[in-house]
Amino acid sequence: MDAPRSALTQVERRLWHFLIDFLATHSFQPSIREIARHFRIPSTRTVVDLLSALERKGYIRRAPGRSRGVVIEGFTGGVGTQPVPVVRWTPDGRTLTEEHLTLDRTLLASDDAFLVRVNFEDAPQHAVREGDLALVVPSARVPEGTPVVARVLTQILVRSIERRGTSVRLIAPGPEAQDLILGDGDDFRVLGPLGAVVRLTAPRPDDADAEL
Repeated sequence: MDAPRSALTQVERRLWHFLIDFLATHSFQPSIREIARHFRIPSTRTVVDLLSALERKGYIRRAPGRSRGVVIEGFTGGVGTQPVPVVRWTPDGRTLTEEHLTLDRTLLASDDAFLVRVNFEDAPQHAVREGDLALVVPSARVPEGTPVVARVLTQILVRSIERRGTSVRLIAPGPEAQDLILGDGDDFRVLGPLGAVVRLTAPRPDDADAEL
C-alpha cells in the first residue's frame, strides 16, 4: 500500500476530529467515558474499539493503562485543523513519514490525504514546481485527464493521466519532457488526484540551523 493511512469511516472520522478539537481546546485528551458521553455511546467497549481502529489505521497512538493516553500523530494546531503526514519512498520501496504539517480541515477532501514532495520535474500547467508539496487524496476517483500524483520508483511527479487497457499514459507536462507509458512490470503507482499544492517560500527553522 502506498498511502500511509487507511481511509476512515464516518464514525471514526467524527471521533478523530473530536479528539483534535478537544485537545486544542483543553490541552489534554478526553477520557473514554467523556467520549462515550459526547457521542451518546452506551458502551465504553465501543469507544475502545473505535480508538483501536484509529490506532490501527495510523491516526493516533495510545499509552496502555492511561485513561487519557491518546496521542494524535503530528498534532500541532488548533480547532478545525488536522495533521497531514509528509511521506517519501526509500529505494527499497518502503514509505517513511518524515514529518506532519497542520492544515485547515476544510482544505482536505479526505482524512487519509497525505503530502509528498515533487522531486522530478516542474508541471507549470498544474501550478506545480519541483520541490513543492503535493496533497494526494488516495481514496478519490481519478477521472481521465485529471492531474495526478504518481510515484515512479522513488520519483514523485504530477501529470495528467490517460488509461490504455492495463497500462497508463502519464502525459508530459511540457515540450521538454516525454510521455511515460507504464504497465505490468514497472515499479510505479498512481497515488491519487492532486488535491492542492503547498509551496514553502521561506526556509524552515531546521534548514536555517543547518546552515550555521
